[in-house]
Amino acid sequence: MTTYEDTAPYAPEHTPRLNWAALAPDVFKAMLRLDAAARQGLDARLLELVKIRASQINHCARCLDMHTKDALAAGESVERIIQLSAWEESAHFYTEKELAALELTEAVTVLTDGFVPDAVYERAAKHFEEAELAQLIAAIAVINAWNRFGVACRGEVGHYQPGQYK
Repeated sequence: MTTYEDTAPYAPEHTPRLNWAALAPDVFKAMLRLDAAARQGLDARLLELVKIRASQINHCARCLDMHTKDALAAGESVERIIQLSAWEESAHFYTEKELAALELTEAVTVLTDGFVPDAVYERAAKHFEEAELAQLIAAIAVINAWNRFGVACRGEVGHYQPGQYK
């Protein structure tokens, strides 16, 4: 049987623009430490869902590659990862706590109104203890920073191995 891959080759990979981690190693190391600090106390699967959703919004292919693989390695289902881009229409795939985290992720990631709406923050505050909420906000801020490096420098996509940077 002939497959699509046999008859239509994939497009070539983009050439990375800038290896910022090698050129700014202190910044890269600080980002790794910040990422590790922001993860503390958060459920690994929830954290990966948040990172995937922010990366979808920001169109960061490198981070999508990384965090979908890490989510699968953490036991997340393919179905929930696939539905994530339409989580509002697929709410029944997620817990109320996860939905609150996803809504907060979108509000923090897309600041077109200049603020996180009170209703979004209050909904998240109902599902997370204050310390956990602080960690979640930090994790959302960190993945958004990683996304900015990823889309600006166009890192390689498809070569990440689960847990490579943990």
